[in-house]
Amino acid sequence: MSILEKYSAAIKNKDEAAMNELLHDDFKFTMHKSGGVLTKGDVIKWAMSGDIKQDKTRIVYENDEVGVHHALVTFDDGNVEAVMAVYKYQDGKMISLETGATPMPNK
Repeated sequence: MSILEKYSAAIKNKDEAAMNELLHDDFKFTMHKSGGVLTKGDVIKWAMSGDIKQDKTRIVYENDEVGVHHALVTFDDGNVEAVMAVYKYQDGKMISLETGATPMPNK
């Protein structure tokens, strides 16, 4: 199973141990929509909250250095976004994530 497959499963299953294994201790998540930057702990806390629900998830590209992932993400507040995510890997773990998000009509 690829790193992105494991990451998607960890979010879906709220698997904190898997998230800890997959994210590098120096992990940074840059959200271009808001300009915010989240740390490993921030992302794990958010993922465990259940706020992130991914649908139509697909891996666009992945190798030992990078992964590109696309999904429709529904948040607890009802907002739906088409999210393109680019992950950089280091030492077999995710070291960084940058996303671009397009608001979608609510279901």
